[in-house]
Amino acid sequence: MKPFIPFTRPSIDEETIAGVGEVLRSGWITSGPQVSAFEARLSEYFGGRPVRAFNSGTCTMEIALRIAGIGVGDEVITTPLSWVATSNVILEVGARPVFVDVDPGTRNIDLELVEDAITPATRAILPVDLAGLPVDRERLYEIAHRHELRVIEDAAQSMGAQWRGRRIGSFGDFVSISFHPNKNITTIEGGCLVMTSEADARLAEQYRLQGVVRSGFDGMDVEVLGGKFNLTDVAARVGLGQLPHLEAFNARRRALAAAYFTRFEELRLAELGLQLPVADFEQSNWHMFQVVLPEARLRVGRAVIMEQLHASGIGSGVHYPPIHLFALYRRMGYGPGDLPRAEHIGRNILTLPLFPQMSLADVERVTEVFAAILKANCQP
Repeated sequence: MKPFIPFTRPSIDEETIAGVGEVLRSGWITSGPQVSAFEARLSEYFGGRPVRAFNSGTCTMEIALRIAGIGVGDEVITTPLSWVATSNVILEVGARPVFVDVDPGTRNIDLELVEDAITPATRAILPVDLAGLPVDRERLYEIAHRHELRVIEDAAQSMGAQWRGRRIGSFGDFVSISFHPNKNITTIEGGCLVMTSEADARLAEQYRLQGVVRSGFDGMDVEVLGGKFNLTDVAARVGLGQLPHLEAFNARRRALAAAYFTRFEELRLAELGLQLPVADFEQSNWHMFQVVLPEARLRVGRAVIMEQLHASGIGSGVHYPPIHLFALYRRMGYGPGDLPRAEHIGRNILTLPLFPQMSLADVERVTEVFAAILKANCQP
């Protein structure tokens, strides 16, 4: 029986595993020298900008919103096509998320619709680089600067991606990165926030650990209401082992994505109405390979396709259902029909396996099985 191919799997080498053992034996396993070293390497990677590491790529967005002074009565424009954390953090600080529909090609927030959503209460834009494909940074910041808005980039999925030759995170306002196990590099759980000033970085440190400021051997004060968001040294050591492999990981992802395009063209699935992602091999880090199923031709729902893939030894995922249709957001007044593009994509998007350990033979197997299942379940 052929081995199961999950939709993703982290790649952690033996040197990193041994390094984690050394940290465990050191006795210092919470935030300490490994976190400091990881932050220094990340800062170097992002062109010398201030970086602080955290225990998730969710709290990084919440902290950015707090540093920007966004709270009760404010509005933040964002996309409905993301992990729900993107909008939950807006609620967490007391503000209101304002959803703008997505571009049908990139599946990112449609920047041409953003200005119509701006009101006197709008304080920020929180875009997402879905599957690692960057939002148009020039257009984004042109809108933000003209309307005097802050930008919190949810770049959770775009570590190693670029915008016109510049690394995501090496420029811009606040940039939030995730190191979850399904991301291009991992710290098991974790994330980082890239900022523009050391003053913001110091404030981020306060929010990271209960608002505490220490001085001398015994001095302690609390100036802001912080939380418990610090990264451990164990996690940071994993990140230090991962970061040197990022470029190789992403190069492999690009090669696998290119193989997907070649195979899908050979299988002529576009004739059934299958929609492929934008074929961007310069800027995307190919965090995920996502297709949109041909809803009008299918005789079954997406879950049946996923079940049949799983039975054939192939994993898949849904990234993501549209946020505004969750019960929490319906109670805020959102509902079906509000954002038709995101709703169509959210009903039909499917994530296929893509991770550096895959072989080209794995891509061939995935596409052959997927094509057979799709053809069997589509109307002529």
